[in-house]
Amino acid sequence: MSLINDYQKGWALRYLREAEAELIAAQKTPYMASSLILEAVKKAQAAIYYSLGDPSSIETIVRQTIYKKRLIANPVLKCLVGIERTIHEVMQTSESKSEKAFKQADDLLRTAKDIVELFTGERTD
Repeated sequence: MSLINDYQKGWALRYLREAEAELIAAQKTPYMASSLILEAVKKAQAAIYYSLGDPSSIETIVRQTIYKKRLIANPVLKCLVGIERTIHEVMQTSESKSEKAFKQADDLLRTAKDIVELFTGERTD
């Protein structure tokens, strides 16, 4: 049973496919890897946000939580804040450390797949 409407489900699945394609392209074109990896993590995050509901509301909640720097008790919000921090780490990673950024992006993509599958009821393999 899906907890979201077909519109949100469609976008979540689309962003997930695009994130995966960006990551594959990053492997094949090392000179463009950093920008492709960044796109992949942003799209994976968008897939998660769409699978949870209204992406703009979720983004606002996550950013406010980070800004307030308080202890996070809610496990879902804690996960979303962790994802946001991972994206910032990837953004700060230099070209010479693209392997680390790729690993972080791959881990984030796997997490996104699990979340999207859980909330959409669709297999993402």
